[in-house]
Amino acid sequence: MRLSVIFWFFLALFGLALVFVFTPHYGGGGKARCWAAHADIHGGITSAINQYFKDNGSYPGIFQDLVQQPTTATHWQGPYFESTNLPVDPWGNLYIYEYPGKHGTYDLISAGPDGKPGTEDDIVNWTK
Repeated sequence: MRLSVIFWFFLALFGLALVFVFTPHYGGGGKARCWAAHADIHGGITSAINQYFKDNGSYPGIFQDLVQQPTTATHWQGPYFESTNLPVDPWGNLYIYEYPGKHGTYDLISAGPDGKPGTEDDIVNWTK
């Protein structure tokens, strides 16, 4: 019995040490959220926008065009996401889509952890 208590004590102490070692390095999950937003922007959302382009011969005028057929899209095959809701970034904010873009054909932005577009923590499609 005494060995069991000592084992669990050291296991809990080891777990606590891991929290203190890894939380500052990974920002308490902040880095994982940034990676998720980056994956959305450079992966799933870009794929949906490119599929819209293939179907219609032009890029969506507004982000909403990916889930609701605009009158100008005669070959619309959407919604281009699994749900009819537009995706939100890991902080719960809608991604920002601008067409035409200032940095490319279109700009796709997550306002990042602070939720304010145009700040240093933004995650964007024109940088890797």
